[in-house]
Amino acid sequence: MSATKAVKPVGTIKQIATGAKARAIAASEPVAPKKKPGKTKKPLAPERVAAILDALCKAYPNAVCALTHRSAWELTVATILSAQCTDVRVNLVTPSLFKTFPTPKAMAAASLPEIEELIRTTGFFRNKAKSIQGAAKCVVEDYGNKVPQTMEELLKLPGVARKTANVVLGSWFKIADGVVVDTHVLRISKRLELTENTTPEKVERDLIKVIPQDHWIDYSHEIIFHGRQLCVARKPRCVDCSLETLCNSSDKTWTSH
Repeated sequence: MSATKAVKPVGTIKQIATGAKARAIAASEPVAPKKKPGKTKKPLAPERVAAILDALCKAYPNAVCALTHRSAWELTVATILSAQCTDVRVNLVTPSLFKTFPTPKAMAAASLPEIEELIRTTGFFRNKAKSIQGAAKCVVEDYGNKVPQTMEELLKLPGVARKTANVVLGSWFKIADGVVVDTHVLRISKRLELTENTTPEKVERDLIKVIPQDHWIDYSHEIIFHGRQLCVARKPRCVDCSLETLCNSSDKTWTSH
């Protein structure tokens, strides 16, 4: 009878090495065992959260906002456009938009049909055009032509909710006022049992309780990269995942546990 060969995870050398680091972290940290299949006994244990953050940091050391921008204003507009739209599509649209209307003052003076035509392919373009023009007028008239640097003031801009405000504060101003919660952050944070909620507002409140503030900005960038590359919505690539040994999600596609 021939000996059964051990099944090795498939992935690049870098992915396998990163996975090995995460497994070493998991083995050294006092992470609680499963309470039952698909559940971690103490998912919010500081040691487990620290191991998750460490693995993410090592896997995505250069993770930054994927929206192309050269100013706080451009990032604000790009983030408004990203609602129900991919960053790739937004990055295809914004060069022409900002070339035509390069400043908040120029955007405020533009006609809605002009803006709509330039952003049409991002979806919901009529509502987005109104939001962008309204935000431009607000920035010009209320904030001296400069994007404000506080959550309270940013939320007064048309089309800006907490996600957009957190993106601008974190990615441009480097101010950690909260955690950006998009579809990737919501899905993966739930898979990692860092939250049991399903709405962005409640998920953000849960995350800021367990993640150190100095990692709020990076956590979102890293999770978004992770969600696009490995922890996708359907059939996540768990075999290549550096968080695999720290994850007990019920929809895992491979496990070393």
